[in-house]
Amino acid sequence: MKLKTNWPKFINWYIINPKFSGLIVFVFLGIIFSLLASKQYVSNIEFKRLEKINTLETIHQNIEQSLKNSYITALTLALTINDEGTPENFEGIGQKLLKSNSAISAVQLVPQGIIKYTYPLKGNEAAMNLNIFKANHTKIDALKFMKYDRIYFSGPLNLKQGRKAIIGRLPVYIKQKFWGFSAVIIKFDKFLDAASVNSINKNKYEFQLAKKNNTTGKTDFFLKQTTQLTNGNFVKKSIPDGNWDIYIIDKKANHLLISYITNTILGLLLALVFGVLTVLLLKKSTQLQVLVNKQALSLKDNEIKFKTIFDQASVGIANVELKSGKLIEVNNYFCKMLGYTEKEMKLKTFQSITHPDDLIEDVRNANNLNEGKIAEYSMEKRYFSKQGKIVWGNLSVTPLLNQNKKQISVIGIVENITIKKENEELIAKNENHFKSLFYDSPIPLREEDFSEVKKALIKLKLINRDPEEVKQFLHSNPTIANELHLLIKSINVNKACLELFKVENEEELGNVKNNLFNSKSFDDFVDQIVAICQEKTSLILDTVIQDSKNHNRNINLRWNVIRGYEKTLERVIVYNEDITERKGADKIIRDSQEKIQSLIDTVDGIVWECNPETFEFTFVSKKVEEILGYSAEEWLSSATFWSDHIYVEDKESIIDFCQFKTEQKEDHDFEYRMVAKDNKIVWLRDIVTVVCENNKIVNLRGIMIDITKTKEVEKHLKDSFDLVSEQNKRLLNFSYIVSHNLRSHTSNITSLTDLIQCSETAEEKDELIDLLKLVSNALNDTLYNLNEVVNIQTNLNLVVEKLKLKPYIDNTLTILRNEIRANKITVNSNITEKTEIHYNPAYLESILYNMISNAVRYCDKNRECEVDIIYSCEDGRSYLSISDNGIGIDLKRNGDKIFGMYKTFTDNVDSKGIGLFITKNQIEAMGGSVTIESTLGQGTTFKIQLT
Repeated sequence: MKLKTNWPKFINWYIINPKFSGLIVFVFLGIIFSLLASKQYVSNIEFKRLEKINTLETIHQNIEQSLKNSYITALTLALTINDEGTPENFEGIGQKLLKSNSAISAVQLVPQGIIKYTYPLKGNEAAMNLNIFKANHTKIDALKFMKYDRIYFSGPLNLKQGRKAIIGRLPVYIKQKFWGFSAVIIKFDKFLDAASVNSINKNKYEFQLAKKNNTTGKTDFFLKQTTQLTNGNFVKKSIPDGNWDIYIIDKKANHLLISYITNTILGLLLALVFGVLTVLLLKKSTQLQVLVNKQALSLKDNEIKFKTIFDQASVGIANVELKSGKLIEVNNYFCKMLGYTEKEMKLKTFQSITHPDDLIEDVRNANNLNEGKIAEYSMEKRYFSKQGKIVWGNLSVTPLLNQNKKQISVIGIVENITIKKENEELIAKNENHFKSLFYDSPIPLREEDFSEVKKALIKLKLINRDPEEVKQFLHSNPTIANELHLLIKSINVNKACLELFKVENEEELGNVKNNLFNSKSFDDFVDQIVAICQEKTSLILDTVIQDSKNHNRNINLRWNVIRGYEKTLERVIVYNEDITERKGADKIIRDSQEKIQSLIDTVDGIVWECNPETFEFTFVSKKVEEILGYSAEEWLSSATFWSDHIYVEDKESIIDFCQFKTEQKEDHDFEYRMVAKDNKIVWLRDIVTVVCENNKIVNLRGIMIDITKTKEVEKHLKDSFDLVSEQNKRLLNFSYIVSHNLRSHTSNITSLTDLIQCSETAEEKDELIDLLKLVSNALNDTLYNLNEVVNIQTNLNLVVEKLKLKPYIDNTLTILRNEIRANKITVNSNITEKTEIHYNPAYLESILYNMISNAVRYCDKNRECEVDIIYSCEDGRSYLSISDNGIGIDLKRNGDKIFGMYKTFTDNVDSKGIGLFITKNQIEAMGGSVTIESTLGQGTTFKIQLT
């Protein structure tokens, strides 16, 4: 279908041939974008670094300004509605509004949510009579417009009538009732132009506009994006009026050529998009029609409606009488911005609150506006707050006309930009501060240009080569290295740098430092070249320079590439710290430390140093490896190494002792055990010195001496002493027994022999002889018992065999069978055929008989008697327990006499006091021990340690 237009024929021809027109647009824009990309590639070398946050702030302010202008347009359009709800002079006002705001493509009035009024109508017919409360693609936003009760922007949307645009709708209330919306339609490309998005450096940054999709819950991105959003590569800011997020994305191109190719491709793609859009737009069958309407009626009749919208603004708004400058109406935001009440503000003129330096320009603009020379004006100016502080504002002034098109007052909209201005001032101060720091710094500084060096390295194909290959190349070609050194250009130097080289000016400095005067300076310069080849942006090294007097100076050289010049190396800050004296002092200290270390390593002990609060060791001598097997590095790798390796039985007491002595600030020494690396126990004597400064403990130092051999000797001596003491004790006991018992028997025999000699009758003599026989038998028993004890204590070569315990138990019970039956004793045992021990057979029989016979002999005849024989193993040792519930023993009274010879504790005629004595000696002779637990009237338990 051919379109009928009033345009010239050649334009009409392009319209009816959309594909050819799209191709022309694509080729034209492709060429333009390719040229721009080429130009950008060349200019990027000189381009300075831009701050992402400043770029985003600029775009944000531009968008806010554009939206505020659109808000004013919507507000002005809303004021065309009279009290009956009928727009007056809609088309005329619509025409003027579109002329005053080029970003807006159409305006609408939407009574009760139905689009009834549109200017221009042509091209927008498809949207007429659309109910935005019912249409699926608009009803959610329409409800949101009413919820916010202020202008709200939705989109970017693909309009029903074609194109992509942003729609701003302002809820309109007449007599406190909802009437509908005043709407503005902003072309999306114009919106982006107004935001200065196209001014962003496409090689370095990328702009994105996004919004959360209320239907899917996901975020929609409206611009083509080539760089993924990752953590740290973007800055983001929100625009509440449209619920948008805007992004500046740092593309961080790794190479200018890649950036050039990418921009060219993006340009061609963008040209293709425009070509396709051109084809699509030219295919539309309907053309735009322009309608002209009359100018808006006077805003004075709509004062109540104006006031409602007026007070909702998020910027300062004032209605000003231009001739006198009197503030007729001011909104709350403007009052708060300057700290006045509304009543106080209405007593002011705009001249009285304006800074004198800005007043002349403001008055001139106001006069031009009043005389009709300009339609509106904007400017940045300073205001005085009530507190006398300066408040910066971005002022936009638009005339307010009555129905006769005469200006009755002006509307001034003021955006608070104080923070922006303060930031700009701070940036300027920082730049001046940097310059002051550079020239006045006591540290020698110079600014140099390494760009020619890098270019030469690129030609030599050394960039990103292996460092060793670069070093080998430069050492093999010293002439090239010297040529590279001469390519370094000096940009600025400070006074301290001139003093370091002992020169008067920058020219003399260049002559002094042009030569690599020795092998050290040559090698260090080669290291710098290697850093450049590896594309490093900073370097630190100690090197040597030669001043104008040919004196060598040791310096700490550091250089850092200024941000924005990482690729070209055109600006590099070089620091030179004179460390000649420090180097000399370091050598003296190093020699001294080597001597001290050598002395420490010869000491026969572990020299150490540690923190007094945490006992974390800060130094351990190498002797530790010889004594404990650990290396010094192993020891120092753990903050708790010392306490972790103290023998567990000593740990708590030793740490408590050290803490106490340290708190008392007392030097101390102590002995303890540590676990060596091979798990052996090593005895140490630790001699500690508490180091104090200003009466405060700062350190602990000491030496650990290996006393393991000394402790072994002490233990051997102690064991020998204990053995001798035990033998002496036994000998004394035995001698006491011998002297007491034998003397008793010999005294009886002597007395009887004397009586026999003095006897007068044969009967008396026979009677005395019978008594002598009894005494002689008692003496014989005593000698037998004493001989038995001597045999036990002197038998050092006892035969030990592997024995099954159960047969010996059974044999003993068989021997005592009659007594057990007579006393109705129940014997319980857990011993099985598999129970085996290593013991002397004769001793085992004797021990079992004595212990079990005692349990049987001293049973309690007033209750059922039981004897329990239990075998157990504890901590690697075997035990035999023999328990009974017999008459028991009073241990408090007789506990120290239990195992004494001839000690009895009952009236039992069979008790001789020798069995337990012999049993204990036999058990100890086998290396064991015996303990007793007994309660009078309840029973007794003997526990024998067999092994």
